[in-house]
Amino acid sequence: VEHTGLALPPAGPKLVTLKLVNGYNISFPHSYVESVEEIDEVPAAEEEAEPDIEQDDSLPLVHLLHTGGTIASKVDYRTGAVSARFTPNELLDAVPELRSIARIRAVNLGSMWSDDIRPRHWNRMLQATSEAFAEGAAGVVITHGTDTLHISAAAMSYGWAGRGGRPPGRIVLTGSQRSPDRGSSDAAENLISAVHWAANGPEPTGYRDSSVVVLHAGSSDGSCSVLPGCATRKYHSSRRDAFKPINQEPIAHVKIGPDGPSIEMGDAVGFDARPEAISPMMFDESTRIAQFIADAHLHSDLVEAAIDADYDALLFHGTGLGHLPIADPQDDSPENTRLRIMLADHCAAGGVVVVVTQTIHGPVHMDVYDKGRDQQEMGIIGHGSLCPPSSALVKLHHLLSRDEGRDAVAEGWESDLLGENPPDALS
Repeated sequence: VEHTGLALPPAGPKLVTLKLVNGYNISFPHSYVESVEEIDEVPAAEEEAEPDIEQDDSLPLVHLLHTGGTIASKVDYRTGAVSARFTPNELLDAVPELRSIARIRAVNLGSMWSDDIRPRHWNRMLQATSEAFAEGAAGVVITHGTDTLHISAAAMSYGWAGRGGRPPGRIVLTGSQRSPDRGSSDAAENLISAVHWAANGPEPTGYRDSSVVVLHAGSSDGSCSVLPGCATRKYHSSRRDAFKPINQEPIAHVKIGPDGPSIEMGDAVGFDARPEAISPMMFDESTRIAQFIADAHLHSDLVEAAIDADYDALLFHGTGLGHLPIADPQDDSPENTRLRIMLADHCAAGGVVVVVTQTIHGPVHMDVYDKGRDQQEMGIIGHGSLCPPSSALVKLHHLLSRDEGRDAVAEGWESDLLGENPPDALS
């Protein structure tokens, strides 16, 4: 069998690796290779001044903020590596459909693995969205690595709408599950749909829609979901339709057809627009939240270390309806009793302890069983929450950033600040 492609650095020891013409990489052990013939050399790249790009001034202005990820990348055929593509010319050349949707201004905030993003980067995104709206943008699209895209989406929601306001324009986060050098890449349709929503979607009300996530609705092309930024989760590591709303329905879908993209709104009840926020509320970058998983290996010494290190809050991923291992009905698990005493003492001293549910879907409901009621009497916060754990983490950080004390955190947690605990939730 003969294969033709671009020779890449080997994917492993004693391998020959090629990038095939269909965009996929393939590797063979040296023992499988009978001969290698060099057909041609890839010419060295030449630096050229990029001419001013012509865009339709009658179209809405959309800022594209690049933070990393594969969606705004291209293949360097000299090396086979994927590198950032983020000049307007290259974007519009790669996805020419954007020319008929919006005027594009590209801003490079960095190029990061999304799992390396910290609250300081949320603040930079918030600041960049604020500057975009000040410059007249109708909407902003943040291109982002998918692994923590939903967390940054929640941060944009709470930053702009956590105090009851709304952003001046539409904020969209999008990414790509498959790199653009692959035949199955979802990058182009995701970007087209995101820019279309940013340019032409309904004005945000500040409730559910203060930021949205726009990505493939299914494994096939043709439709992208518009999901509430405050209640979305990545639930699959590799599928194109990896993102789903939690306890809510999609806000809308962007359909990609022969005549271009179009918006189909969902059945959710409309909400009155909140007052436009002058600027976003930033996250306190010094805030530290310790997270723990409730299971057979949760021990009090782990929690004690976080308390001694003066963490601002403890966030527990509880089982089922939001329970923790704090009971010892058979007198054979003293570690449970130690954990109970430690948490009760910490709450009594004004410490912030919050529980969310590991099940992802469904509410935290601490009124059903005695254990849940005991936890509430201890001072543990969390009852009634419907947002997924990742969004709950951001909400907790937002409430702590207000610096109003434990009681204010508890009151805010019970509230529906921006659609994370909606009355019509699918619970």
